[in-house]
Amino acid sequence: MKKIVIASDSFKGSVSSLEVADACEKGIRKVYPQCKIVKLPIADGGEGTIEALVTATAGTRITCLVHNPLMQPIEAAYGILGDKRTAIIEMAAASGLPLITSEQRNPMQTTTYGTGELIHDALKRGCREFLIGIGGSATNDAGTGMLQALGFQFLDEAGQVLRQGGEILSRIARIDKSRMAKELNQCRFIVACDVNNPFSGPQGAAYVFAPQKGADAATVTLLDHGLKHFARLISQTEKIDIDTIPGAGAAGGLGGGCIAFLHAQLKPGIDTVLDALDFARQIEGADLIITGEGKMDAQTIMGKAPIGIVRAAQQQHIPVIALAGCVEDNEQLHKAGFHAICCIHQYPVSLEKAMEKLFTCQNIEHTICQYLERMKEEQ
Repeated sequence: MKKIVIASDSFKGSVSSLEVADACEKGIRKVYPQCKIVKLPIADGGEGTIEALVTATAGTRITCLVHNPLMQPIEAAYGILGDKRTAIIEMAAASGLPLITSEQRNPMQTTTYGTGELIHDALKRGCREFLIGIGGSATNDAGTGMLQALGFQFLDEAGQVLRQGGEILSRIARIDKSRMAKELNQCRFIVACDVNNPFSGPQGAAYVFAPQKGADAATVTLLDHGLKHFARLISQTEKIDIDTIPGAGAAGGLGGGCIAFLHAQLKPGIDTVLDALDFARQIEGADLIITGEGKMDAQTIMGKAPIGIVRAAQQQHIPVIALAGCVEDNEQLHKAGFHAICCIHQYPVSLEKAMEKLFTCQNIEHTICQYLERMKEEQ
């Protein structure tokens, strides 16, 4: 083995993706001390994406004061990659469901304004490329709050400026872009989106996602009516039918708002991350790629980080092995293209023990060492 790439997601609640890579490196060095090792922290566009990309590109983590879904001031963080031009933003940092209590959940009132503030801050720091993860929202405002923070105004029939929240959607009569942040014209937005829900209708943002955000049946109907109204207005003014675009309903319609007004491209989360890392170039000439996550099962092949790694590796005919604390649906995983799937636990342990960081790292190191020794003997 001359070159091995380690590109694992975190084992959530136990070890970070970088800690997985460090443990793998120790195991590799015992078998192939001279091997070139490339460590690329990975995430799938959700939790941990900022940390992974900032670490991998020697970027910077930025913290700023923004507003939460109920317009209360909070501190939120985003990342600027090593190129100093690309911002990586998780909308959940400012507009996520965990930022408010279950009693406060009300998608008629909650707003994506804070997400827009994060974008605005990055604009002022010179960023013109944006990667935005939109999972875990507390909102159903179709991105209107985000756009308001960027200078857009939404007016009612009387010409009055509307406030925030999903409740304004059915009342928007005109969209005023005259105060829009001018830097937006120079920007490119990629939105990490792993759902295909349309903007409105039975499978749309309100009916599928609003109940978990605090909406009762009557509220869901009102929100869906608002989304349909807003989609018609967008069709008239922006000449885009967002109701026909898969993923436009993601994050309470934020996906659609990003497409219509920021000309964003929706891409699967892991593909977004791999593109940002220039992954195809990084793995050139590799003899093996090691990936993994805390649990590997049928859900893994539905768009999580490890299957994205496999797809990229297959383009260059590089074998991929996966590590996990728990493995299910082994046959399906093998059929998906994994060369091997290794459970890092050699014997049954309690969940508490399995989640211990030191124990996990030692098991990762041991598993990799054993696997490579077997490979070496077979060659």
